[in-house]
Amino acid sequence: MAQRLILTVLVAGMLAGCAAVSESRLNPFNWFGQSREVEAIAITPDSLIDGRPLLDQVVSLRVDATPGGAVVHAVGLPPQQGWFDGELIASNRGRAVDGVLEYRFYARPPFRPTRLSTQRSREIVVAVALSNQALRGVREIRVVAARNARAVRR
Repeated sequence: MAQRLILTVLVAGMLAGCAAVSESRLNPFNWFGQSREVEAIAITPDSLIDGRPLLDQVVSLRVDATPGGAVVHAVGLPPQQGWFDGELIASNRGRAVDGVLEYRFYARPPFRPTRLSTQRSREIVVAVALSNQALRGVREIRVVAARNARAVRR
């Protein structure tokens, strides 16, 4: 009976120690934290990709770890309903510059005037998958829109 009690206390103590590992930087699922708004760079409005302008704002940014790398999720907010065909397009041919991997958020505007409506009804959600090789040397992932930019850091 005493051996079971001692063994139970030891196992419980070891499991309690695991909580510290789940919060540490050694855990690959914690490599990218909460997104924060960063200073937007000045981009000329005539920078179009396939006729798509930069989306107005990036509302949120999240990076989820996967077994082979990570998935970058971005939520953008256009000025009105009806925007479509959103895409994150890598700057610098997808190479990190000074540890920063940058994406620009492009979307296609509606063909005819639409309503403004609520923020939730206007949001566009896009994602891009990154391999472990693409993440090598990356310390920050940044998504840029016309009026703001958001970033997550390791």
